[in-house]
Amino acid sequence: GLKDEHELQSYFITRVEKFLNEHGRQIIGWDEILEGGLAPNATVMSWRGVEGGIAAAKQGHDVVMTPNSHLYMDRYQADPETEPLIWGGFITLEKTYSFEPIPEELSEEEEKHILGAQGNVWTEYIHSGKKVEYTAYPKTSAIAEINWSPKSKKDFNSFWIRLQRQFDRFDIMGVNAAQHYRGEIPTFNQD
Repeated sequence: GLKDEHELQSYFITRVEKFLNEHGRQIIGWDEILEGGLAPNATVMSWRGVEGGIAAAKQGHDVVMTPNSHLYMDRYQADPETEPLIWGGFITLEKTYSFEPIPEELSEEEEKHILGAQGNVWTEYIHSGKKVEYTAYPKTSAIAEINWSPKSKKDFNSFWIRLQRQFDRFDIMGVNAAQHYRGEIPTFNQD
């Protein structure tokens, strides 16, 4: 008696959630789980932008913001001609840092449902730990700061100065961080 595949998905997710809840677990799913109706206690990972996260928070669901427009680390972060082969797209460190996890569209009560933000690294084109490090660092530093700092305290230039000391730590730990973010703030042609 279901109308379409969206209702089928909702039916399935709701049944799985009930089973998990009965065993002391919670369900979390990508924002597609909004289609057809969200399971009662589901947490949403908003990856196709922030719209899914806003909709879920307005319905009283917890949300992790992880939009592919800002927080996917498996994208080029400098001129693709000089970067290792990676999945399509281009996201600079500054764009990652500019992301605000709590959308202005939410009320104070709805904001409480935003648990934070998460960066993602998908490894279809990443075949070594060193390449994972290269794509993830120093963007993980930016993601940490956008999660831990109130909007009023965020300042990219201040972050940049502190990041330069972080590169020394990366060196000591042997982390293969993207070096084009060391020194002066680079400019990239984003056409």
